[in-house]
Amino acid sequence: MLASIPVTLMRGGTSKGAYFDASDLPDDPAARDLTLMAVMGSPDVRQIDGLGGAHPLTSKVAIISAATRDDADVDYLFLQVAVDRPEVSDAQNCGNILAGVGPWAIEHGYVAALDGVTPVRIHMVNSGGIAVAHVPTPGGSVEYEGDAGIDGVPGTASPIPLDFLDVAGSSCGELLPTGNVVDTVDGLDVTCIDNGMPVVVLRGADFGLMGTESPAEIESNLDIKNRVERVRLQLGPRMNLGDVSRKTVPKMTLVSPPLAGGVVSTRTFIPHRVHEAIGVLGAVSVATACVLPGSVAADVAVTTGGAGPQRLDVEHPTGFFTVDMDIELEGDRVSVKRSALLRTARKLMEGRVFVPGAI
Repeated sequence: MLASIPVTLMRGGTSKGAYFDASDLPDDPAARDLTLMAVMGSPDVRQIDGLGGAHPLTSKVAIISAATRDDADVDYLFLQVAVDRPEVSDAQNCGNILAGVGPWAIEHGYVAALDGVTPVRIHMVNSGGIAVAHVPTPGGSVEYEGDAGIDGVPGTASPIPLDFLDVAGSSCGELLPTGNVVDTVDGLDVTCIDNGMPVVVLRGADFGLMGTESPAEIESNLDIKNRVERVRLQLGPRMNLGDVSRKTVPKMTLVSPPLAGGVVSTRTFIPHRVHEAIGVLGAVSVATACVLPGSVAADVAVTTGGAGPQRLDVEHPTGFFTVDMDIELEGDRVSVKRSALLRTARKLMEGRVFVPGAI
């Protein structure tokens, strides 16, 4: 007999996922993961027997519960459900799915709505950081419709600004997890950085790329894919991430000079598919690298340089991602005082999802 579970299907930023209350899922992680694979229809490249959209960006899960720390309103655990293999990973945050957590928390009674804008302090369980989502709530109700547009999503919606508090080194322990601004692996200069998402920054030119190539073009180049993966596997332990052969981090971002007035053009492996845009926290880490003197990104980026508040437009295959930063510079050291950006979200469906009772 089929079992049913309450679920909300939401678009968060440029991703889509299933949002659950933790109390509606098994406490045991193994049983929980089996349940979520059944929800998404994994492993199957089409995910035909579940809610997943046959792509990593549409096979995501948010699990929300009461906060376990005094400076947060809710806990948010992000899980990436693999499409083509029986795997569920908690190795990273997801800043796109994060955009839907604030609205969900308000509508499910975890946070009382204000008349105007309601701040929701979110404990990102995967890394331990805090994000503050500023959710539009005119009249005390979540408003999803609005005039804010983000690249990679058609139409417009209500703006949900996200502030990230003290996320530097949240996954790797340090902003520069190897202790170096530049490392050399397989003859390639790289910058390893973690300002909310572990990222390895590489020059696109070192792979013969101009920064104009589509994700499909790069994915079809097996030589580039294999070289990038070799570098990733070697750097995982050096970034304090251990063996990353079955992990979704670090992300690998190839940077080129900007093409449309931004600071840098990016193509990002996530880690085996090439992102149609760039992840939220990945963009924050790349933007940070762009203002880090001597980094691989700084070598190709076009920035005004210097410390203080600044706005950085990170270009990606379907547009750009604007990151607001406030930084302090001491020699070649960067201290990040604030990272913020704009996302939108939309509730798509709310109801119950059915899974085999045997699970």
